[in-house]
Formats: sequence, C-alpha cells, structure tokens
Amino acid sequence: MATVFIPSLWRDLTGGKDRVQVEGKSVRQIVARLDALYPGLGARLVENDLLSPRVQVSVDGHVSRLGLMERVGETSEVHFIPAIAGG
Repeated sequence: MATVFIPSLWRDLTGGKDRVQVEGKSVRQIVARLDALYPGLGARLVENDLLSPRVQVSVDGHVSRLGLMERVGETSEVHFIPAIAGG
C-alpha cells in the first residue's frame, strides 16, 4: 500500500493522522480511496475531475505533471502539497 502524507490543513478530516496507508495504482485511485475513508478530502483535492489547481502532488519525491493520472507503486510515498497564499 502507498503511504499518503496528509498536510496539517487537512488533518481535521483524518482525525489528526499525518499519514495513512491506502491502495491505488494511480493518484486518481488514491484520491477516491482517501475520500471513501475520509469524506470531504476528495473535494479538497479534486476540482472538475482534475487535480485542484491549488494542489500539487508528489509521488516518490517527484512533483507530478500528470496529476490524477500519475502512476503510484505499492510502496510509493504520495504527498499532496496545498498552495500557500499570501502577499
């Protein structure tokens, strides 16, 4: 199972967990599984059936340009990185 690291902004949906183990062969499958386990998390990650423009995803240390289509291995580490706003 892939290890998904949960940013502090979204830990309210995971009961405070900073990482979870989920199955999936793509980021899309990972997001679907996360949303099934932690309702509402998918809405923070996906917009109009695409990875939200306010989120980047990194799989095994590489920021993905494929978004939801990025492949995920059985032992992958997945990081969702929310955009930081400010001025």
